[in-house]
Amino acid sequence: MSPFHRTFLNYTLASAVFLGAAAPAALMAQGQIHIHRSPDGTQWFTDRRNMGPDYTYVGSYGRPTASHSCHGITPTILAQRAEPYLTTVRHYATHYGIDPNLVRAVITVESCFDRQAVSRVGAQGLMQLMPATARELGVQNSFDALDNIRGGIRYLHRMLQEFDQDITLALAAYNAGPGAVRRHNGVPPFNETRNYITRVMDHYERLAGTAQTSTP
Repeated sequence: MSPFHRTFLNYTLASAVFLGAAAPAALMAQGQIHIHRSPDGTQWFTDRRNMGPDYTYVGSYGRPTASHSCHGITPTILAQRAEPYLTTVRHYATHYGIDPNLVRAVITVESCFDRQAVSRVGAQGLMQLMPATARELGVQNSFDALDNIRGGIRYLHRMLQEFDQDITLALAAYNAGPGAVRRHNGVPPFNETRNYITRVMDHYERLAGTAQTSTP
């Protein structure tokens, strides 16, 4: 049994702590995860950086994506999955002044356009919104594609505004939370977040190149 599953068996609702692979999603807002070890060796996964003197800080990492939704997905299948949502992506991306290809790249990495995707920390839908973040954005149902895309693009727009339209920092904030970006004065030193940025930018550049090639 993995540490995620072992600790989930003993989870508590106190202090907004969440434990395990199927942790209560409402306890975690969009952003980074901190790992602590209690005196009995139990690992705790929480949104709190400081758990007090009785806990040993192990490390932090950015919010994981719903990678299981991308297993076995070919470019053809990905394009078929994306097609029904591209009009909505273009509509809200244009409304918020964001390149639709950037949004498409984010969704590709977050969920491979699986609108029912749920990550191991409870992020939901196409743009993998945590429930607390979805509520703050006015998203009623994260599994509703239109609602999720609207909320996710609004959140990405907010991150771009906060970090002066710096796409790299906005993506870091989307994955690990804006607080982590501010604390580290740049991209946080989390492999999860750095890999996330690289993957999104690779897809973004590929989509942008395809768009330029197809332009008469």
